[in-house]
Amino acid sequence: MRTLALALLLASALPAQNARPARSDIAAMEKAIDQRLARMDLERPVEVLGLSRGLYIDGFGAVFTAEVNLLPAMGVSPFRPALSKEDVARVRDQKLRRLPQLRGLMQDILLAAAQSLDRLPPGEQIVLGLLLWSHPWEDTAGLPRLIQMQGRKDALLAVALERQPRSALPQILRVREE
Repeated sequence: MRTLALALLLASALPAQNARPARSDIAAMEKAIDQRLARMDLERPVEVLGLSRGLYIDGFGAVFTAEVNLLPAMGVSPFRPALSKEDVARVRDQKLRRLPQLRGLMQDILLAAAQSLDRLPPGEQIVLGLLLWSHPWEDTAGLPRLIQMQGRKDALLAVALERQPRSALPQILRVREE
């Protein structure tokens, strides 16, 4: 009887080893990313360009990307053929001020993904890359075009479940900006 119970226990563990996120898990996270980005600041919303995309790479982890305009601004039009230097500088300054908020939101998204992607193996990565869109007339000096954050699921989950303090995120996350 013990042999049968042990065999059943081992057999039930085998499918779990091959578990990986289903497309529906990734799609649910894509939708959650879009919603969080759209609600970043209700008074001055971020413009999400298109839909977030995600995929699972076997043996690596889950990768999500999105493109956002941090500050939808007036553009050049027949009614406004040029923008003043002050307008261009104001847009740049406002975008620079929003970057810390965006970085914090990206961390929150990664923590939420670690909790919701149950079938992602603990040692695999969760990656979030945001492309920051800008108008051709904008002064983008000091503004990144891409912010990418990634961390191991188990380490992110420890922070999400408050087993580690949030202050541990700088050691857990790899951040690349360019």
